[in-house]
Amino acid sequence: MFRPRLPRRTVLGAGLAAAGTGLLAACSGGGAGHSSRGDGMAPAADYITPDSKEIGATEALRRPGSERKVKLTAAETPLDLGGGRTVRSWAYGGELPGREVRVTAGDTLALTLANNLPVATTVHWHGLALRNDMDGVPGLTQRDIRAGGSFDYRFAVSHPGTYWFHPHSGTQLDRGLYAPLIVEDPKEPLTYDREWVIVLDDWLDGVDGSTPEAVLAELRKGMGGMDHGDMDMGESGSMEGHDMSNMSMSAATSPAPTPSGPSRMLMGATSDLLGGDAGDVAYPYYLINGRTPENPQTFTAKPGDRIRLRIINAGGDTAFRVALGGHRLTVTHTDGFPVEHTRADALLLGMGERFDALVTVGNGTFPLTALAEGKNRTALAVLRTGGGAAPSAAVRPKELSGKVAQAGQLKAAESVRLASRKPDTTIELKLTGSMMNYDWAVNGKTYDPAQRYPVRSGERVRLSFVNTTTMWHPMHLHGHTFALAGGGARKDTSIVLPGKRLDVDFDAANPGLWMIHCHNVYHAESGMMTVLGYRK
Repeated sequence: MFRPRLPRRTVLGAGLAAAGTGLLAACSGGGAGHSSRGDGMAPAADYITPDSKEIGATEALRRPGSERKVKLTAAETPLDLGGGRTVRSWAYGGELPGREVRVTAGDTLALTLANNLPVATTVHWHGLALRNDMDGVPGLTQRDIRAGGSFDYRFAVSHPGTYWFHPHSGTQLDRGLYAPLIVEDPKEPLTYDREWVIVLDDWLDGVDGSTPEAVLAELRKGMGGMDHGDMDMGESGSMEGHDMSNMSMSAATSPAPTPSGPSRMLMGATSDLLGGDAGDVAYPYYLINGRTPENPQTFTAKPGDRIRLRIINAGGDTAFRVALGGHRLTVTHTDGFPVEHTRADALLLGMGERFDALVTVGNGTFPLTALAEGKNRTALAVLRTGGGAAPSAAVRPKELSGKVAQAGQLKAAESVRLASRKPDTTIELKLTGSMMNYDWAVNGKTYDPAQRYPVRSGERVRLSFVNTTTMWHPMHLHGHTFALAGGGARKDTSIVLPGKRLDVDFDAANPGLWMIHCHNVYHAESGMMTVLGYRK
């Protein structure tokens, strides 16, 4: 098995938290807060940590129910992308995407991950309000699962919806390590005949020698040609004992970047919907459910069937505009929470976002196309309800140019709308950095797990994302669902356009240490991540 040499120096310039026996000890040092209360700096001992009693007490309030046991293995494996293209990558259970995990709201998920990768990993449960010590952020909420090790994730799943899971370790997300997590509603209000889960992805791992780590190293040099990511490729240290004090998340969980493979830096990709620059990375393939447009997955149904689509953007650097040729879609949910039903021709999803939509299908054969926004390439699946020739890989249904539903335009359903209340605390998070220097950060500071923005249980918290950059950023909050302004949708991941401000509110009801970060994996790993911490 390939065992990479790990860089000695950090990538982000921030040491990880010290690990205790099975649980993390508190980080040393305080966190700077921008609060209407003026908390400012606070010592680490003032924060609720993953091993605090409050975590178990909050979990008990969720009333964990019937247990759903799952065994999952992360390993290096060949993956058939279709169209004659096979790559070697990392995946769950040897499948792309990994096999769907399906539970019912109220269940307890008991999932054991066996790590057969050559490096450490974790699993993050994207979008779930779960107990903090199961959130899967190495050095913050749990210890790394070292190569050859395993970890038992166990938590109550309290809210129905469309979610997914992936590593929170370096650039591993931009390999094949992701899978859907569907939480069924025991009182499902929607009626439909069939359900399809659609996972979108941009792909480069294993193509002509490319790896996500090498792409990150290239990007960190910046467009100005300065080397901001010079990583020492010395001999690797042992991971025995989990001494991570001198490694970043990237350094500890990713193989060394190699000089092989073509340049993947993308310039000139633009999108009006994204406010200009559409992305940093030129991917050779765009996938729906792990398949290229040359050999797409085919869904079958009967004319007149009502189909529920659960669409997940698992990409690393790509927004997708999705349309079903010959049909209009009715949006019912975003990020797992219901919205007022909205008709649209196409849907725009940033990385990490999810949409549920209903469609009554016609008679024939139709393309389900996901346009890589601003990159002029597509992914494809096929709906067949009758006769007709299969669409070509290059098909562009006219619906892509019609009315595009974006999450910021949607209104939350009455049942999940936040009660009107003034915020107790406002935290301003300036998104900073540039493609020129590739120095993405929050408030000018790259990720440091000891840096916390403080809140207290019971508060209404407002996060004000102020994008000072010329790039769009899909910002994701762990462990919570926030509300967009004016009765807007409930979300956990929202696009913040360049030069714009986005205010979102949530009720602080899930204690612990929680990540806030850009879900562009390369922006995050360059430093656009920070931590929200509950004060004792």
